[in-house]
Amino acid sequence: MNRVATIPLQRTMADAIQRAQQKLSATQTSLSTGKKAHDYAGLGTEAVRTISAHSMLAKQQAQAQTSKHVATTLAIYDAHVTGIDTAMGDLRTQIVTSIGTDQSSGLQDMIQGAFDQFRNSLNAAEGGVSLFSGSRGDVTPFAPQTLAEAAATPSTDAFRNDDVRPTAHIADGRNITYGITASEVGQGIYEAFRTLAAAGPIGATLTDAQKTALQDALTQIDDGMTTLRAVNGENGRKQGQLETLSERAEQRSLLLQDIIADNEDADLGKVAVDLAQQKATLEASYSVFAQLSSLNLTKFL
Repeated sequence: MNRVATIPLQRTMADAIQRAQQKLSATQTSLSTGKKAHDYAGLGTEAVRTISAHSMLAKQQAQAQTSKHVATTLAIYDAHVTGIDTAMGDLRTQIVTSIGTDQSSGLQDMIQGAFDQFRNSLNAAEGGVSLFSGSRGDVTPFAPQTLAEAAATPSTDAFRNDDVRPTAHIADGRNITYGITASEVGQGIYEAFRTLAAAGPIGATLTDAQKTALQDALTQIDDGMTTLRAVNGENGRKQGQLETLSERAEQRSLLLQDIIADNEDADLGKVAVDLAQQKATLEASYSVFAQLSSLNLTKFL
C-alpha cells in the first residue's frame, strides 16, 4: 500500500522558500546600494583585484593631495616673486627717466614703495610659516625694516634664511624639491637698495653724486632681476612638471575607479529583472506551499 505524506514535501518547499527569500533579499540589497555584494567575499575571484585597486587608488589620492599642496605653494611663490619683478621694473623705468630728464620728483617715494614691496614679499608667510626662510620657520628671512636700516646692514646680516628646501613625494619614484629662499631671490636687488639708500634723500633734482648712485643702482637692479627671473623660471618649470604629473595621476585614478566600478557596481537593469523573476518564484513557492498545507487525508480518502 502506498503511503501518502505531505510533511517531507512541506519541508522541501520550506527550504526552497527560504533560499528564494535569501536571493530576493540579496537582490533588494544590490538594488538599494548599487553594489554587487556587501563584502569582498561576495565578489569571488575579483576580490583580490578589487582590494588591490582600492589600495592603489588610495595611494594616488594621497599623492594628488600632496601635489595640490605643492602646486599651491609654488603659485604663491610665483605671485610674490612676480610682484617684486613688477615693482623693480617700474622703479628701473623711473630711475632711467629721472637720469635722462634731471627731474626726480616722486622718485624717493617710488624707491620706498619698491623697498616695502620687496620686504613684504620676502617676509610673506603661508599658514604662519615664512615662505622664503628655508627651514627656519622661527624667523623672518629679511631683517631690515626701513630703507635707512638697509644702508647700514650688509647682506650677510640682512638675510636670515638657510638653504634647506622641502621635498615632496608626488608620484611613484618621483620626488620634487621645491622652495625659494630670500637670499637666493633678493640678494642682488638688495645691493641696489643699499646703493639708493646711501645716496641720501632724493629731491626734485639730482646731484651729480646721486646720478652716479642711480646709474650704479641700475646695474645692480639689472643683475638682481636676471637672477630673480632665473629663480622664478625654475619655479615655473616645477609648476609645469607638477601639472603634467597631476594629469597622469588623474588618468590613473579614473582607470582604477573604472576597475573598481566594474567589479563592485551592480547592473541595475539586470538587478531589476532578477528582482521581478525572484519575486515571481517566491510567490509561486508560497502558492505551492499553501496548496500542500491544505491537503487533507480525509478528503483524499
